[in-house]
Amino acid sequence: MFVVAGIHEEYAHGGDARRAVLKGSPLAFRVVTAAALIMVAVFAGFVTMQDAIVKPIAFALAFGVLVDAFLIRMTFVPAVLIWVGRAGWWLPHGLQKILPNVDIEGRDLPKPPAQPRGTPSAVSQRD
Repeated sequence: MFVVAGIHEEYAHGGDARRAVLKGSPLAFRVVTAAALIMVAVFAGFVTMQDAIVKPIAFALAFGVLVDAFLIRMTFVPAVLIWVGRAGWWLPHGLQKILPNVDIEGRDLPKPPAQPRGTPSAVSQRD
């Protein structure tokens, strides 16, 4: 969720899938890494128990979290989004009609006017 949401926000503002993945994923990677390491630490703590039923389940969950977080979410998903390009964000027309238009990324907001280079912005000017 975090990885794809960041990528989609960048895609909504630029329209280029490769740039969106490169710019939108680094912050999400930190969140996914932290969450994965926490979950692995918790499951690894259960591996040290004496119960023969809990040990393999805990090990499998820790291993599964590592594979899911690092291989699937941070490698495979961004690669597929680059590979499919615009089609990664395609939604069938019939589904677009029944879903509400929630513009979280601000795609429909008016763009601020471009200022020439060297001109100070209105924010930096003082009266």
